[in-house]
Amino acid sequence: MNGQKKVAFYTLGCKLNFSETSTISRNFKKEGFERVNFEEVADIYVINTCSVTDNADKRFKTIVRNALRVNEKAFIVAIGCYAQLQPEELAAVDGVDLVLGTSEKFKITNYINDLTKNEVSEIHSCEIEDAYFYDSSYSIGDRTRAFLKVQDGCDYKCTYCTIPLARGISRSDTLENVLKNAAEIAAQNIKEIVLTGVNIGDYGKGELGNKKHEHTFYELVNELDQVPGIERIRISSIEPNLLTNETIEFVSKSQAFVPHFHIPLQSGSNELLKLMKRRYPREIFANRVETIKKLMPNACIGVDVIVGFPGETDELFLETYQFLNELNISYLHVFTYSERPNTEAVTMEGVVPKNVRHKRSKMLRGLSAKKRRAFYESQIGNTVEVLFENENKDGFIFGFSDNYVRVKTVFDENLINTLHSVTLKEIDEAGEVLIDFSTYTVC
Repeated sequence: MNGQKKVAFYTLGCKLNFSETSTISRNFKKEGFERVNFEEVADIYVINTCSVTDNADKRFKTIVRNALRVNEKAFIVAIGCYAQLQPEELAAVDGVDLVLGTSEKFKITNYINDLTKNEVSEIHSCEIEDAYFYDSSYSIGDRTRAFLKVQDGCDYKCTYCTIPLARGISRSDTLENVLKNAAEIAAQNIKEIVLTGVNIGDYGKGELGNKKHEHTFYELVNELDQVPGIERIRISSIEPNLLTNETIEFVSKSQAFVPHFHIPLQSGSNELLKLMKRRYPREIFANRVETIKKLMPNACIGVDVIVGFPGETDELFLETYQFLNELNISYLHVFTYSERPNTEAVTMEGVVPKNVRHKRSKMLRGLSAKKRRAFYESQIGNTVEVLFENENKDGFIFGFSDNYVRVKTVFDENLINTLHSVTLKEIDEAGEVLIDFSTYTVC
């Protein structure tokens, strides 16, 4: 490969996509490519797609157009979940040269021999049943924290979700390889690791290419806690039925794992949870929240929720609203239900009008703002450890405490990627938490 060629990446969607994009970019580097920002002139633009919502699908065309404005002769590659689910649709977008599915994306450099734009887009996409292997990945260099992939795919059959169709069966990295990757991340002076995957609580299944569990998620966190050089480990989204009391208790005593949990609920109505084919009733969810707060009173708890699912009447929505309002949680990620091809929910009765979906979404986003404000207010006066980010935003630098309070102070480049013990002072008009300068302590 020509060492002067440049490649740029754009990532849509989840932390897992970011970890995979970073790994793929390192593969390009091994082939002699130089990585540049997506806004810069590049010979190849790689777009890692998402298909969780309609919005992510629609953004793809805009991103392609933006790349071609910078370099109209650039070679455009689409990878990721949308590329696996709807390869023909992506290939039909003007300017797209190559579409790679789930099993092909990590071999991307094998498909790029001639960067001349194709008159007809090439598609290389396997049947999802053939995606039973595991590709290890982690992100470094893109952010202050690293996203470490430990698991991929999902065996759950939630009626609204296309992820099993896009990523295949549940499978895991070997424990040995996860620990090796964690050590490599620590050696790069990265202070925080975020564990990521499609269903990370299912870790251990498919670890050695079979369906049984070689290890459990609890065993994974125990082993990671002993890797030297890692200041913080954060658990990303984990299913409530797979977040065991044993794991919660371990995190409460751990030096590396932080008191921050993100747990998908999706609905506060047991009737809707059954229609969604979720694997727990809301009582299990409430129990997990209660256990976390009992052991870690200052823990941050984020919740995923879907509004407008088929069959969600006004009464069932209010049931969800009241359930969330009464829970001791810190913020919400609100998703407006959108019909996805080849899912069971598409055929269900009780379709909720889109204007009603948006109204309900707005109500829950308002509740989220209230919850976050209350959580921040409960933390004022506490001394916490903050890891500062690397961006200068209007003269300020931001960071996150171990329990995920976002703090703000005057920009100082010496703070970038450093941990400091600070006292949370007050909340400003923008809802950001200011810190007491007099309490700075380097951790």
